[in-house]
Amino acid sequence: MARRGLLLAFLTVLMCGCGVVSGPLPQQIPFTPTFTPFQPLPSPTVPGAAEAYPAPTQLPTTQPDLTQTHLPGETPIPQGSLVSVWIEPALPPGFNAGLALPAGYIPAGSAQGAALRLEPGNAAPVSRWVYALVAPFPSLVSGVSWQDVQSAWAGAASDKPPLLLDKSTLALFSALWSAPAPGAVEVLPATDLLESAWGRGRAWALVPFEALNPRWKVLEIDGVSPLRKDFDPAGYPLILPVSLIGQVDGSPAAETWIPATNRDPSRLTIVAMTGVTALVRATAFTMEQRGVKYPGKDVRDWLRDADVAHISNEVPFARDCPYPNPVQPDMRFCSDTRYIELLEDVGADVIELTGDHFQDWGSQAMLLTLDLYRQRGWGYYGGGADLQEGRQPLLVEHNGNKLAFIGCNGKGGSFAQAGPNRPGAVDCAGDWMPDEITRLKQQGYLPIATFQHFEYYTYQAQPNQERDFREVARAGAVIVSGSQAHQPQALEFVGDTLVHYGLGNLFFDQYDVSEACRQAFIDRHVFYNGRYISTELLPILFVDYARPRPMSPAESDDLLRKVFNASGW
Repeated sequence: MARRGLLLAFLTVLMCGCGVVSGPLPQQIPFTPTFTPFQPLPSPTVPGAAEAYPAPTQLPTTQPDLTQTHLPGETPIPQGSLVSVWIEPALPPGFNAGLALPAGYIPAGSAQGAALRLEPGNAAPVSRWVYALVAPFPSLVSGVSWQDVQSAWAGAASDKPPLLLDKSTLALFSALWSAPAPGAVEVLPATDLLESAWGRGRAWALVPFEALNPRWKVLEIDGVSPLRKDFDPAGYPLILPVSLIGQVDGSPAAETWIPATNRDPSRLTIVAMTGVTALVRATAFTMEQRGVKYPGKDVRDWLRDADVAHISNEVPFARDCPYPNPVQPDMRFCSDTRYIELLEDVGADVIELTGDHFQDWGSQAMLLTLDLYRQRGWGYYGGGADLQEGRQPLLVEHNGNKLAFIGCNGKGGSFAQAGPNRPGAVDCAGDWMPDEITRLKQQGYLPIATFQHFEYYTYQAQPNQERDFREVARAGAVIVSGSQAHQPQALEFVGDTLVHYGLGNLFFDQYDVSEACRQAFIDRHVFYNGRYISTELLPILFVDYARPRPMSPAESDDLLRKVFNASGW
């Protein structure tokens, strides 16, 4: 009874910054998570799909011998002559843009009599163009079966709107699959597909990979997505094979002038963004009881699989940090240095230092924390050894994608004490961050801006959040992410910039504060060839004071409905 009375006494501080726990001491929760792998293996083709549509599901897995690409009866053309090349007009614009005809090669006016022909089909494939099935971003559907796609094309899915595509896509897939059923598809200019789909609210579209946009949601097909790092084209039905028909003696190798694909894994970068981490109080107590790595056991693969895993760790490590008190009454925090093993285990790469509590244990602890990060090769931003370091963006280049992380603390005052000669989190005051974002964008970087802002226990974003987040979006940030929220908050697009006002907690002990505080997101952002192209929201749910797990489909749908409704979608 004494312990319960103590808890009630401190309940009043729950809604001020980072709340204290209001439930019982952590106990073993009898729970077996149903963990869905981050990158599911390609599923077998739906029975019957190969017979109905053989081309997409029976692609060769090796490049053909280009010396044998002429059809029977064709005569090689002597060297020194101009070589006419027929390029099927319906081939994707991205494919045509990647062609580099060798010297002496000229486009043919028709297929008849052309020395070489580039056309869709499996006769002699030299290129495989990847397409994606997409829906408006607020769609609750995350994946469909190949049979669902077949049914939509065949007009058998009477409960679904027409499949949207452009004229080129219709011609190409009609050649591969036969023509769609009347009324099964709707043809629009490529530039109109996205707005039309959003206007309908409920729609599917078929687009080439290079046409992906953050406002699209890419749908898995039988668990396979072209956004995933382990994507295998051989197990994916939305592949357009392009064949080179004909032969020219001494012809340059096809790969020197024909784009092999529109999805090169060496140009892909995955960034996992997270919300609040504070290894203190009941979270830390649970780690002492069940192991330092315990909180990450069900979500570590999602983070480790990313090329860049972001952690917003609000609390400094300290060698003199006391044993954790799960009902600690004050708001001055530190973490035992051993707890950094958790961040190592989940694959941390980038640490955000904008948190309210980075200064809690004094300058020595802050400098120690920075040193621990540097020893592990982790970059940090939003705070540092002084104001100048804290304001510097963290520049990351991966697979040709130039990313810039930049952040600040929107509360200021005692929460952001970095000064010319003092470590701490940096204040958002002034125009320095929008100005720096604009400069970075002009230099070819993709800025990712994060805020430690005022906490609101609402799904809706509040006016001061909207003001500040939109300002940096308009300055050129491609993603704006709120690191302060202890529950999930709304999203919006400012142009093609994704603004997520709050992701919720990653590792923090607010299990009993509210149902919403048990919910959170990990945001999986995808970059390709110097562009931000997609985001996948990965919902998580806390099972105790320390450990989140992936949500079930029903739990995920419930959270997404609430967040999308709060977003005005």
